[in-house]
Amino acid sequence: MPYLDSYKPKKLVKFYRNGLIEQEHFGFVKGVNFSIGEDYSYPFFMRSCAKPLQASLAIDYGLDFNKKEIALFCASHAGEEKHVKLAKQILNKIGLDDNYLKCGIHNPLSQTAQVELIKSNLNPTVLHNNCSGKHILMLALCKKNNWELGNYYLPEHPLQIEIKKKIYELCEVNENYPVTKDGCGVPICSMPLKNMLTGYLNLFLSDKYKIIRDSFLEYPDIIGGEGRLETKIMTSSDELIVKCGAGGICIVINTKLSDGFIVKITDSNMQAREAVVLETLKKLGWCNIPYDNQIKTLHNEVVGYIDVSLDF
Repeated sequence: MPYLDSYKPKKLVKFYRNGLIEQEHFGFVKGVNFSIGEDYSYPFFMRSCAKPLQASLAIDYGLDFNKKEIALFCASHAGEEKHVKLAKQILNKIGLDDNYLKCGIHNPLSQTAQVELIKSNLNPTVLHNNCSGKHILMLALCKKNNWELGNYYLPEHPLQIEIKKKIYELCEVNENYPVTKDGCGVPICSMPLKNMLTGYLNLFLSDKYKIIRDSFLEYPDIIGGEGRLETKIMTSSDELIVKCGAGGICIVINTKLSDGFIVKITDSNMQAREAVVLETLKKLGWCNIPYDNQIKTLHNEVVGYIDVSLDF
């Protein structure tokens, strides 16, 4: 592998238990005017952070969807009833059913939704998959362009070729980086962190894609849902756009300041990612959202704390 070990992440998070370090988490924080960690343009996979960029094709091809529907296309949703209901409505709108979806099945990310399924003696479906909205968009684009529906997930499909082209355009990528399959089975691009941030700035600060920006700002509960970091932040601010992806990535755009930053935690720890994102927001003065940095026993006794170090 030509990219093996060619980066130097910074130690960002330490978990202290009774004075001793129990966990350490390394990573990068890249802003427009600051940088923590040396990534040397190492390409990381975008994972679900690609979704808003993919959704730009809905506007390019003139598809007729409202802000709430576009929010689902961009979402890594929690699989709550509102998400499933909206997915069904959009499928009906484009004249398809969930048998066309190739995203696979997993339990809802929402604990409440999981309990509701158990109580109702129901199994999760493809619509509970956090990527179902993205896959519905892909089917809508295929119908619009008379592309084959059954194999839309293949890298050589015209849809996936067009998606990669669009992502590279928005992110200002000038060379080919590795592509793999995302967890939901469709191709996913890799690129340096700075290019991911550039893509988000180009997308969310563009008048052409204002409806995507508004979908995030007006429907943060559709973008994520119960327990999701995106929803937690966006419901606390009128100007921040947030999208997380697997692999420890989170991108934040300040629409008022035309600024942004990206976080990448190298071991993909979600608790560390949340702590770094929230502390970065606080240090930048963009938003101050309290979070529990205490380490507790099952008896609610405090035995340690989480420490975040950001040197910018």
